[in-house]
Amino acid sequence: MDPAATADPGSSSSPTPTLRKRTISIDTSRRGGDDASRETAPRPEREEQQEEEGSMAASAPAEEAAAARGRDLEAAGEPMSPAGRLFREKHFNCYIVAVIGLGTVVDVAAARAGLEATLVRHPRFSSIQVKDDARKNANPRWVRTTVNLDDHVIVPYLDPAATSTKPDQAVEDYLSWLSTAPMDHSHPLWEFHVLDFPTSEATATVAIRMHHSLGDGVSLLSLLIACTRSAADPARLPELPPAPRRAGSVYARPRPPLSAGFVALALWLWSYVVLAWHTLVDVVCFVATAWFLRDPRTPFMAASEGVEFRRKRFVHRTLSLDDVKFVKTAMKCTVNDVLVGVTNAGLSRYYLRKTSDTNSERNKSQSIRVRSALLVNIRKTPGLHALSEMMDSGKNNGAKWGNLIGYMILPFHIAMHDDPLEYIRQGKRTAERKKASLEAVFTYWSGNLIVKLFGMKAAAALCYGMFTNTTMSFSSMVGPAEKVEFYGHPIVYIAPSVYGHPHALTVHYQSYTNSIKIVLAVDDAQFPDSHQLLDDFAESLRLIHQAASTR
Repeated sequence: MDPAATADPGSSSSPTPTLRKRTISIDTSRRGGDDASRETAPRPEREEQQEEEGSMAASAPAEEAAAARGRDLEAAGEPMSPAGRLFREKHFNCYIVAVIGLGTVVDVAAARAGLEATLVRHPRFSSIQVKDDARKNANPRWVRTTVNLDDHVIVPYLDPAATSTKPDQAVEDYLSWLSTAPMDHSHPLWEFHVLDFPTSEATATVAIRMHHSLGDGVSLLSLLIACTRSAADPARLPELPPAPRRAGSVYARPRPPLSAGFVALALWLWSYVVLAWHTLVDVVCFVATAWFLRDPRTPFMAASEGVEFRRKRFVHRTLSLDDVKFVKTAMKCTVNDVLVGVTNAGLSRYYLRKTSDTNSERNKSQSIRVRSALLVNIRKTPGLHALSEMMDSGKNNGAKWGNLIGYMILPFHIAMHDDPLEYIRQGKRTAERKKASLEAVFTYWSGNLIVKLFGMKAAAALCYGMFTNTTMSFSSMVGPAEKVEFYGHPIVYIAPSVYGHPHALTVHYQSYTNSIKIVLAVDDAQFPDSHQLLDDFAESLRLIHQAASTR
């Protein structure tokens, strides 16, 4: 790339950024390396003499047979989950991009050494997808391979004038270009991009791009956090916030003791009746959405088909987690309830301004319901220690891994409210209603059943209908509660997102220490004012916090 060329990799006239790489090769295809290199204990000389001929001759075929069986298992690989196979389909070729702001310049050698000791030892990050085309209806499998870090660590060359005058824009443009750049499937499906120049928030930035078939978002982010260490004690894994104190999902509530009385037992039984009814309603709505039930046309819905193939832009804004927790305490709800309410308010501000009708009395009485697709991890997430041990050993250690996810349709309400806290009340009602449903569990198991009975194409068609008939995607995740370091580099912020699915807008919240990032992935052409949408979310939280302070 010409150094004088523009630094905007998203421009159609811009050449592809030049990449600098350094070669290093790590072999992770071997299993049981410790056993193979372990020395045999010395044996008595007489025993050795007696068994020298017979024992060695008898053991050699057994050892060869065992080694052959190991090679066969290694070559066969591990089957991909149905959800992982879904992410190989044309309309769901999804990637997760985790943008991490660092407090120091990037020591590439240290980063490579850290990757060698962690990610490349993980079974998924050292495997490729292999499908036997000679066999009819053969499913792809994960097969271990040799990882060459030169194929994964990428340092692009960008225009120095752009990175010095508009560094934030340069990062945005590069990530936008990355959303349409192909990934080589002959290598493990992840990349580590180094943008080693200062921005308004960080001294340097790294972007980790991972194919969604590697795992669900919760598992992948947990794995990245397991690669970090506490800034206060670099020998220790970081601390995550404590689990919230709540009764849990309605179907997990224990039966009250008989001493509690008939009323308590009746209420417990009634909660299961409500659970069954809500699940039935949600399942019917989900199936109807997959077939024909479509959201109303708004500025947030994809303007045309094929949005999953178009260029995305990733923008983010830092919000105060303390402000969110203040509202949570004032409104007696959860952090997620507040985030749903802030999203209600932010979408409403943007919509009413775009429609140029903010002062209309009609909007004060009208509510437009738009729906989001929410991917739900239906199994317990492996702990950081379990993930760290998995990377240390390079083998599966019993920690559940893969895409065990179900879908949930989460509604948002666009309206004008004189009281900003009404958005929080609405968000709390929505979240409470969805907690009393087995929608995500049903969609997971029914999806697997459809794959077995009708094949992956049928399951992908239903998912495609659900996404194209809803408006957006929504998610939130919890990050470390303390400052952490990533291979010796202090982390300033974490801003993950996803692209490759049929939505023009994806909203994600990511907490880290005392802040929370709102990250938007938007269709670059449909949302030229994406930073204004960020402003609407930030202003909505400010007004809600102000209203909660004066209650």
